[in-house]
Amino acid sequence: MIFRTAVEHAKRHPSLIPQFFFICLGMGGACLYLIRLAKGPHVVWNKTKNPEPWNQLDPTYQYKFVAITTDYKNLKKEGPEF
Repeated sequence: MIFRTAVEHAKRHPSLIPQFFFICLGMGGACLYLIRLAKGPHVVWNKTKNPEPWNQLDPTYQYKFVAITTDYKNLKKEGPEF
């Protein structure tokens, strides 16, 4: 229903086509980023299997999406081993 209406508006006003394209591109990128966040090591979906999966991560694991000044290969673990 909504797609049919959007196509009808795009046929009547061709200048709306880039706007529809960039809105869909932005919504798709936001959905992909949320999926990426949901699969991260700090999110627990099943508490019976492994309630604290972040304790098993390597100290060189890169938590940030983009780390400009941090060199994760030279980090050492600062804490007890569980």
